[in-house]
Parts: sequence; C-alpha cells; structure tokens
Amino acid sequence: MSYGAAAALQAAVYGRLTSAPALAGVAVVDAIPSGGGTGTFVLIGPEDVIDQSDKTGGGAEHRLTVAVISDATGFQGAKDVAVAVSDAMIDAPLTLARGHLVSLRFLRAKAVRLDEGGHRRIDLSFRARIAD
Repeated sequence: MSYGAAAALQAAVYGRLTSAPALAGVAVVDAIPSGGGTGTFVLIGPEDVIDQSDKTGGGAEHRLTVAVISDATGFQGAKDVAVAVSDAMIDAPLTLARGHLVSLRFLRAKAVRLDEGGHRRIDLSFRARIAD
C-alpha cells in the first residue's frame, strides 16, 4: 500500500469528530485558525505512515495526532474535550473512500502548557491500520 488512503482517513476522522454529540459546538480544523485561535478547538494534525504490506495484500499503518487546544484557564476543559475525542476515535467504525480500516487504537497522550500558560494543548496519538 502507499500513502493513498491518507486523505480518505483524514476525511473519515473529520466526519467522525464533527458528528460526535459530545463534541457539539467544538470546532474541528486541520490548520490552526489565524491569530492562533480562541476558545477550545480540535486540530487534526501530523501523521506518519508506514508500509505494512505482506504476501496477503497491501496495508499501511497511519499514526496520527489529534490535538485539543484551549485558552481556558486550567486543563479541565481541555481534558473533557480530549476524553470526548478519545471516546469518538477508539475503535470507530470509519468508512473510508479508499482502503478499509482494520483497526483504530489509542497510543498515547501528552498535555502541555503553551505561551507561558496562556493555552493548553493535549496531543492524542492514534494508530490506524488500513488494508487495500
């Protein structure tokens, strides 16, 4: 397999997150809004793809990051949104326009303060296995 399913995976992740009831009212974007953004939003971010083809067929492992960025005081609000993202993503029944999702699993999370504490960012990393 190639990088061919990357756009299909991003579209499916976007669709999943924007339709999750627990994320109603939270913007889901793939670029930080101009000016750095205000409020709390979800950013579909970086991705690493590794070929996982074998003699039975083509496949790829996509390691993608979905970030929650917030200018709210404290981490609680950002963590509540991060939990909703995690719940929406883990084992999500995503339908891809190209390829077939075999599995979608949580890998790790990292929470940090940005801008000397002015913003919080929680990066959630997931592993998606896609077959031809």
